[in-house]
Amino acid sequence: MSRKNTLAAAVAAALALGTVTVMATQSTAAAGTTARPGTGSKAMTADTRAEAIRTADREADAVAKSLGFGPDERLTAKDVLLDTDGARHVRYDRTYRGLPVIGGDLVVHYGANGKLTGSDQAHPGALKVAGTSPKLSGSDASAAAVRHAKHVKNAKTGASDGSTLVVYAVGKVPVLAYRSTVTGDGEAGAGSREAVIVDASSGAPLDQYELHQGATGTGNGVTAGQVSIETTQSGSSYTLTDAAHGGTIVYDSYNSSQSNPKQNAKAFTKSTNTWGNGTTSSRESAAVDASYGLAKTWDYYKNTFNRSGIRNDGKGAPAYVHVDTGLLNAFYDDDCFCMFFGDGSSQNSNTPVTAIDVAGHEMSHGVTAATAALNYSGESGGLNEATSDIFGTMVEFYANNAGDPGDYYIGEKLNMSAGSLRRMDNPASDGNSLGCWTSSASSVDVHYSSGIGNHFFYLAAEGTGAKTIGGLAHNGTTCNSDTFSGIGRDKAAAIWYRALTTYMTSTTNYSAARTATLQAAADLYGTNSQERYLVSKAWAAVSVGTALPDPGTSSPTPTPSASTSPSTSASPSPSSSSTSTGTALTNGTFEQGTTGWTQSDDDITNSTLQAAHGGSWYAWMMGYGTSAIESLSQSNIAVPATGTPKLTLWLKVTTAESGTTAYDTLKVNVNGTTLATYSNANASSGYVQKSIDLSAYKGKSVKLEFAGAEDAYLATVFLLDDIAIG
Repeated sequence: MSRKNTLAAAVAAALALGTVTVMATQSTAAAGTTARPGTGSKAMTADTRAEAIRTADREADAVAKSLGFGPDERLTAKDVLLDTDGARHVRYDRTYRGLPVIGGDLVVHYGANGKLTGSDQAHPGALKVAGTSPKLSGSDASAAAVRHAKHVKNAKTGASDGSTLVVYAVGKVPVLAYRSTVTGDGEAGAGSREAVIVDASSGAPLDQYELHQGATGTGNGVTAGQVSIETTQSGSSYTLTDAAHGGTIVYDSYNSSQSNPKQNAKAFTKSTNTWGNGTTSSRESAAVDASYGLAKTWDYYKNTFNRSGIRNDGKGAPAYVHVDTGLLNAFYDDDCFCMFFGDGSSQNSNTPVTAIDVAGHEMSHGVTAATAALNYSGESGGLNEATSDIFGTMVEFYANNAGDPGDYYIGEKLNMSAGSLRRMDNPASDGNSLGCWTSSASSVDVHYSSGIGNHFFYLAAEGTGAKTIGGLAHNGTTCNSDTFSGIGRDKAAAIWYRALTTYMTSTTNYSAARTATLQAAADLYGTNSQERYLVSKAWAAVSVGTALPDPGTSSPTPTPSASTSPSTSASPSPSSSSTSTGTALTNGTFEQGTTGWTQSDDDITNSTLQAAHGGSWYAWMMGYGTSAIESLSQSNIAVPATGTPKLTLWLKVTTAESGTTAYDTLKVNVNGTTLATYSNANASSGYVQKSIDLSAYKGKSVKLEFAGAEDAYLATVFLLDDIAIG
């Protein structure tokens, strides 16, 4: 949510970090932060990083207080990044009365002078939960989770995968919930696992997502060819233990099931230091691919971003090949800090799923888990998958392997019937992936919604037009018919990495990812840089936001139609005296998602946590229970020139406030003038139709805005639907 809070100097003094002046969110920072060209992450030793995290933990209580968090909330430092100019970025996880908070993570930013400059919060402000005593028992929650599982069949929960009480803060109103892990038959085969989150009072499903993250598909056999790999000698024998890369060990799973892939696992051991024969007749061949790919991934992150391993702590994650039988999958599991690779199936001639970009993809899931922890569902899940595709691709370029040259096809060496798992230059070519943002992106499988991020990255790196890369044909087409040049893949990757590690949180969606990458581009190359401008062009080209003005010209880039952009940038207000050149109100029912509307937060939704007046989409404004503002607007609306024009809308108000004092408000503004104000005092059991006279604007082109404001205590929710002008 976009807002600024001025903090008292006394609170700042308690931080012992200097005077705190302004808390700037992503959107305000992106618009106005002074550029620091060349700013990037600084390498830290393990001891330095550990001390930085301890320091952040000591500051945690004061930080929580300065951000307005409640006495029941605690912060735990997860990671610290130091910039070369001395700036510091601390990533925290949050608990509420000792319970883990899903969607409670945040990043706190400090300038080179030690002053707190801003924060990015997955859930802004203090958490307010009615209580922490669940109505459902853990066993009842597990049963509900099994009923609601949608990614696996024949679902069940075991003693080790029971239900854990959590606070679910991904939506606007945090709720007490259970998180359960269910297993069953799914896309990844028998033993597939799914996380299911249910309301602790009603058992209603709040979210569900697959736990096996990774590229699911078919492979093309051993792709690395003859390469050098790091091993360890002990006495007269060797093992596939890579001491140069954090002690990464490759095990043979011996076809243990997915549900227990370590059951029969043994380390690869032999008396000579020559491994595999390049075919599947040797079990070592797949292990060579995995060892080589993971080492190249480690080297890429280390030599490019000064990152030492997945968690930046110098420790390697174990890897297991030959998992299950007929498994067309590879995946990373953060619970065990492990990576797993299947052998493929008859659909791909039983070729192991161990190509270079697959190894890079899986290890990058771990990097995401250790940084932004993007939720593996909705748009954040698509960004999670896109991040792995982006860096898996960058590892393939980095490896510079003659047998598997760099390109923007994902899994092109896996012998897919379509030629690859996915294509970043043309995601929609597989018939399932999205290449352009739409309002339904949050309900698409994350492997398909990742196409939006993949398409953006390709265009940012390579620009538009046809070209041959790595021997394969690529064609950078756009969703808005624009043409432009790219900034190069290294710069595009640097921007994405900084956005991921410094600004993104678990609930980041595509609109927020645009904001994060624009800020990252400003950090690295300057606010008025061509790099930042072309990043904005690439986002506009996949229907996310609009292009920024070209810093080399004085005129702004033409704005695409509202139907192609979920932009978070407000449009200029037309003068109330202007004659009508606009169109009638667009998408007043919200059934087309964000089409036609500009929102300061993710107000337009089809969440089942609330009900629409008609259809399934509506606007959910406010409901934070802390000081906050929001805006939902539409410009260039033509008011009829005859009759008695009016604005009609359906409004439902629910509140934790009492009495008739207007603590929390929703104002209806036309061209900046407030025509109606609704508040917590207008609470109703259902939707109530409101009518507002627009006679003063007959024949004019106007901007309509719904402006919400909430005080620091108790939440009020305003639901809007079926808005019309006539």
